Amino acid sequence: MILALHPKDPQPRLVRKVVDCLRDGGVIIYPTDTVYGFGCDIFQPRAVERVCALKGVEPQKAQLSFICDGLSDLSRYARSIPTPVYRILKSHLPGAFTFILPASREVPRILKGRRDTIGLRVPDHPIANAIIRELTHPILSSSLPGEMVEEYTDPEIIHERFGRQVDMVVDGGPGGIGYSTVVDLTGDEPVILRQGVAVFAE
Repeated sequence: MILALHPKDPQPRLVRKVVDCLRDGGVIIYPTDTVYGFGCDIFQPRAVERVCALKGVEPQKAQLSFICDGLSDLSRYARSIPTPVYRILKSHLPGAFTFILPASREVPRILKGRRDTIGLRVPDHPIANAIIRELTHPILSSSLPGEMVEEYTDPEIIHERFGRQVDMVVDGGPGGIGYSTVVDLTGDEPVILRQGVAVFAE
């Protein structure tokens, strides 16, 4: 199904409908401050496996991110954030960044990569933020597969292509065509792994 939410002031009743789908183990496609992506509840293992199957990868090898509500979520799911790293996070978030950090024990084992790290995001998007707040914990998120990013700006085209593979497409209007900038903060110095739409400055 496709569900249209107001892009700037999402209707609470419809937000709850999206969250009910997630809590029931559903997989959604939803808008962020970059591109539309797959989303599911991080505590629903079968939903996580479905997202990975859609991406054609194993959960531990998938490039998945936690979409969080704020820095408090980051401190829960990332282990021992030093003060300099916290300052970087605070100065860049919310925004179109994915930060790679050491995973805490709160992260489900199925989602920890070989390096025991996790990608964490705090988007600047009303619909994504409303869903996370109603859910009360992060969404697992991944970009849609393939190279046709321009097609993924149109929720109707997204629904035509993926509607049978997911439980819900959240229509929040036209999506972006650029990805988040990925920065690894697990070492002594930040390392940009992917340059996206946001510019990183220490």
